[in-house]
Amino acid sequence: MKKLVLTAAIGLALSAAAQAQTFTAGEPLGTINESGVATPMSSNVKVFGSFRTAESCTFDPARNLILAMNNGIPQNLQENDGFVSLINPDGSVHTSKWIGATRDGLTLNQPLGSAINNGVLYAVDIDTVRMFDLASGRPLGAVQVEGATVLNGVGVAPDGTVYASNTRSPERIYKVTPSGQVSVFAEGAPLAAPNGVAIDNDGNIVVVNVGDNAVITFSPAGQVVRTEHAAEGGNDGVVILADGTKYVSSVRYGSVSRIRPGQPAEVIASGIPSAASMCYDSVQNQLVIPMNANNALAFIPLD
Repeated sequence: MKKLVLTAAIGLALSAAAQAQTFTAGEPLGTINESGVATPMSSNVKVFGSFRTAESCTFDPARNLILAMNNGIPQNLQENDGFVSLINPDGSVHTSKWIGATRDGLTLNQPLGSAINNGVLYAVDIDTVRMFDLASGRPLGAVQVEGATVLNGVGVAPDGTVYASNTRSPERIYKVTPSGQVSVFAEGAPLAAPNGVAIDNDGNIVVVNVGDNAVITFSPAGQVVRTEHAAEGGNDGVVILADGTKYVSSVRYGSVSRIRPGQPAEVIASGIPSAASMCYDSVQNQLVIPMNANNALAFIPLD
């Protein structure tokens, strides 16, 4: 087990060494005009894009912004090149590189899954769980997960306990406590290349597989309490609404399944290339789906 380098429990009481580093978050789109004055982009202009292999997103209702995680360029070409974009609910760009505008005091190699809990942004990054202050983007700490090969999906319980999937061998769900203790939460069947992770309204841990169409609900004690099925396999993202409805995105086959409590799955959207780890925009009532190497987000309004 590896201990937390700087835990979220410590919050904003950063160490003196971390304070000495110069971390700068990116600013909304704008320019310096001819007079040398910082000028924000005018409201009649919209910019779309700003992605570099968008893998996951999460939604900040307080700011009404989508946080899109970007892998950056391949690790063999450039390490520590991941970044986070802030996107408006209509898909236009708010801040191209929010976390990642500078690398001073920042390590973010290849972020995949992401989640928000209690003012903290969590991201899984190869074999590490990283935490950032949601308001400023400043790094809060990191936990290295010994034995992880590729951490992929992540869900965070209300108490700050992290559940992260390791999709490649060994196929596991890791548990990371707020104090930084790492353990194996689940391993082996019914996991089959586990990917997306979410916490349901009862505090259970819900996992979807790439290897099949199972949607597995684990109790906090690690027992399987329910198994449902998406319409197709190859799944990546899972979100759970307040009424218990689950939405599952298939990165392999490009569909989105809706699973209402006690009902079979139904496809509500299809033909979405590389439909990855989606998020729910609770203000606009829409699903937002990163499309990996397509460098795009897809938007699905819900009824």
